[in-house]
Amino acid sequence: MGEDVLVLNTGSSSIKYEVIDTRTRERKASGLVERANGGDAVTKALAAEPALSDAALTAVGHRVVHGGTRFSAPVVIDDAVLAALRDLIPLAPLHIPANLAGIEVARDAFPNVPQVAVFDTAFHGSLPQHAYTYAVPRAWREQFGVRRYGFHGISYQYVSRRAAALLGRDPAAANLIVLHLGNGASACAIEAGRSVETSMGLTPLEGLVMGTRSGDVDPALAAYLAQVAGLDAAAVDAALNRESGLLALTGSNDLRDVWSAVERGDAHARLGIDVYCHRIRKYVGAYYAVLGRVDAVVFTAGVGEHDPGVRAGALAGLERLGIALDPARNTAEATGERFVSADGAEVPVLVIPTDEETEIADQTLRCIQAAGPS
Repeated sequence: MGEDVLVLNTGSSSIKYEVIDTRTRERKASGLVERANGGDAVTKALAAEPALSDAALTAVGHRVVHGGTRFSAPVVIDDAVLAALRDLIPLAPLHIPANLAGIEVARDAFPNVPQVAVFDTAFHGSLPQHAYTYAVPRAWREQFGVRRYGFHGISYQYVSRRAAALLGRDPAAANLIVLHLGNGASACAIEAGRSVETSMGLTPLEGLVMGTRSGDVDPALAAYLAQVAGLDAAAVDAALNRESGLLALTGSNDLRDVWSAVERGDAHARLGIDVYCHRIRKYVGAYYAVLGRVDAVVFTAGVGEHDPGVRAGALAGLERLGIALDPARNTAEATGERFVSADGAEVPVLVIPTDEETEIADQTLRCIQAAGPS
């Protein structure tokens, strides 16, 4: 059996793809297919790639944003799985329909290749009941699935394993606080290799300040704005997801632009950075309390990997917790896995580039190997 896996990440307007040799980690093909002309155009575009054929591929792995309580591990896709995913659309109405469209395109393009769904929520299936339960009416929880699910799980699974390797520990013996900071941002407390707390909730809106998402706000906000501004729930939801966060605070959701504005003396930009870093620092302290012992704090994703100013601001004042950056290491021109903590710091601080595509490929291959011959 070969070990080339096609990884598909389907959004609302495009499909990103990579073909990964899971033995060598070689990217044999990669690209972006716009979906403006429909599924047929995508099928033809994928079929035109030399590395993309039934004969060349072992499997197709699909990133699926939400598995609800139904899916806590990768699963080989069949008609029953597709039906279950359709039932989950209310939990992620913008994402799951796009994921389903990508699956349908891939099944048409590669009818003889097994397809696997890899869920961004699955890593958080280990959350203890007291961590995922909201204090809301039982009917909401039992009938409508209202609870904390968490996201960015594929990234957390990859990064936590790499962090343990850098620390010279078995992943099952490592306690980590991982900060996935991109346009979407979240935090995760990982105890003995398992997620025990995470900042995103029922949806990706809860938690940290993000590029265009507010993160934590008072739940009464929607009712208040309905009363004083005449806004309905849909308008508030849209604003909190698309018009809030750094964009609302600074005028930009790109931290490079925000830092440039800070250098020009823009007070709004300075406040935006302070709010952004304060929220991260608050979660680091909270997750330290959840874990009791922390073996490392880990930064990943675009901002976490490349923004030394955010790393410094997020960890400022935590020296009493054993967390201290080395300024030179933190600001050094580097892109790979690295330590940025000060010598002698009790809690190492790591920067680890995430690789969700490789994680999806690996999980996909393990899933079909475990399933055996069809």
